[in-house]
Amino acid sequence: MSKKPALSPKLAALQAQLQQGMQWHQGGFLAEAEAIYRQVLASHAKHVDALHLLGVLCAQTGRAAEGVGLIQQAVKLNGLAPALHSNLANALLACGRAQEAVASASKALALQPTFVDALCSKGNALRELRRLVEAVASYDQAIALNPQIPEVWSNRGNALSDLHRHAEAVASFDRALALRPQFPDAWCNRGAALSEQGLLDEALQSYGQALALKPAYPEALNNRANTLREMGRLQDAVEAFEQALSARPDYPDALSNLGVTLQEIGRQDEAIARYRQALSLQGDHLKARSNLLFSLSFDPNCTPQAYLAEARMYGEQALAGAQPFTTWRCTPGAGQSRPLRVGLVSGDLRHHPVGFFLEGLLNHLDAARTEVVAFSTRAQEDDLTQRLRARCVGWHAIGGLDEARAAQLIHDQAIDVLVDLAGHTSGNMLGAFAFKPAPVQVSWLGFLASTGVPGMDHVLADPITVPPGSEDQFTEHVWRLPTTVNCFTPLPDDPALAVSALPALSRGHVTLGCVQNLAKVGDGVLRTWARVLQALPTARLRLQNKQLDHARGREALQARLQAAGVDLARVDLIGSIAGRVAHLASHDQVDLMLDPFPYPGITTTCEALWMGVPTVTLAGQTMLSRQGASLMSAAGLPDWVAHDVDDYVALVARQCADLTALSQLRQRLRAQVQASVLFDPATFAGQWQEALCTMTR
Repeated sequence: MSKKPALSPKLAALQAQLQQGMQWHQGGFLAEAEAIYRQVLASHAKHVDALHLLGVLCAQTGRAAEGVGLIQQAVKLNGLAPALHSNLANALLACGRAQEAVASASKALALQPTFVDALCSKGNALRELRRLVEAVASYDQAIALNPQIPEVWSNRGNALSDLHRHAEAVASFDRALALRPQFPDAWCNRGAALSEQGLLDEALQSYGQALALKPAYPEALNNRANTLREMGRLQDAVEAFEQALSARPDYPDALSNLGVTLQEIGRQDEAIARYRQALSLQGDHLKARSNLLFSLSFDPNCTPQAYLAEARMYGEQALAGAQPFTTWRCTPGAGQSRPLRVGLVSGDLRHHPVGFFLEGLLNHLDAARTEVVAFSTRAQEDDLTQRLRARCVGWHAIGGLDEARAAQLIHDQAIDVLVDLAGHTSGNMLGAFAFKPAPVQVSWLGFLASTGVPGMDHVLADPITVPPGSEDQFTEHVWRLPTTVNCFTPLPDDPALAVSALPALSRGHVTLGCVQNLAKVGDGVLRTWARVLQALPTARLRLQNKQLDHARGREALQARLQAAGVDLARVDLIGSIAGRVAHLASHDQVDLMLDPFPYPGITTTCEALWMGVPTVTLAGQTMLSRQGASLMSAAGLPDWVAHDVDDYVALVARQCADLTALSQLRQRLRAQVQASVLFDPATFAGQWQEALCTMTR
């Protein structure tokens, strides 16, 4: 057997020097390691190991582009070393070049199929490309070869979370933490997966573990704040977001999330400022821009023209990242020789206002003329989900997909008309509409302003929500249904939901109610309600919502009420009431409802009408602000619609002045609305179906 030739003294010295650099590198002394690598390259510019290691170090220290160049030089000198291709994949991924990273990792695996590091690198790149099922498979291959690497289990958990397989994700994070309990990233991401399952207390505990290990951890602080918001602890959430921003002031996600929370507690101006701050840091942050549009849609200081300009900006950015389809698989004859194939895109196909309005429609569509395919953006399901699913010919979960892949999946289903039920609300997939996956696309129900998306062809409205002359508030074409754009699913016949007597008859005073989210109740609304109470000296105000479950939420609202001039002794603050039947039955405490403005109630107004309780509403100048006017007019109560603040105050006083008339209205109101199209899904379904069929012609 021949002996390996000895290194020359010069090469031996370089090798010893390189070994010293590697020791520094492994010990975390990166500046010292880099100096040695560069010394080696100064003596031997084509030293493969020095080029490779320096490239890895550069990628680790935020200089990924330089690292890519160095490792590529090493690959040119020795293209048969799997580790070079694997680490090149990592550096490419750090540069945002995920497609090339997959190719480099694949080259490493072609040279060494059992190379665990390359399988991990490939999984990471595939996840970045949202090829999530392939990413999980790559991690699984790595684990089969070596199940003792905590990072692989953690990365696998992240991919499973992206796929909305949250229970499996938690199990994967648990495997990572069993191997390395001191792993803050795994604790943080485990908390997010628990939160997605509604296990909020457990999620907080997981974030607590992450923060104990890494106190100034922006992502954990941000996620913890999101969970606090989900729990309704909004004041605590605001403070937690502010902690995240103290750790990282230039954190657009935390700024946007803080904006959402401020909005939910009625601090509208501050919310808008936070969204704009997020966009100043990252102009293409579509989620922050979408949140901004939702907030501006009911900002009393935002004109329709200013809103439309912002919506167009969103649309331009969404379109910039899209490649719209120009041909579709649909065939002629939709709704005539064959059923119209309608796609519904929503994250709210469950116990949610969207679900409550949708169920009656789906129950009454003519199956010979229309078939429905649902595209759900959220994993949460309940009994209403199951009833909706039974009315669909197809059901697809797209929440784990990026917009391009979601659009491709929708396109593959040969949809004639694609209906967005979310707009700029939470869980939307508006970016997919920019790809134009269906030949006709419509905005309806979940959002009540222009989406701004160029591929959105129509917005469904009615003659009251968008009166003639208001079309210039939309990038979409306004398509009006004959009477109302909303039809509520009639409630079940339940003895617990019998209409009660007018409470004022036995109490001797009128109780004015509002069950709206505080995001709708701005300071201008509170000042108006103060005037109402002044006009009705014996009346009481009853405010009910989930934000009042917590003491800090009640205290914050009390401070706002006092600042608006409301006597707190005349206000009852009620938290959420568990169960829909119990919530509906609580209308026996209220004589009439007060609508906030410019964001009125919709679901709550329909529920109140069913329970015999009318609503005083104020008609504004936008589609959203005119929803109450549309609902009350459809219910046969146009005289309950005010047209300015003074009229609103006077109308409440006038309706409360004749308790006999109010009592009589209460007793006949359910039958009255049952006879209207507002609660007639069979008639509404025919009108809705005809509108969509006509669009395709």
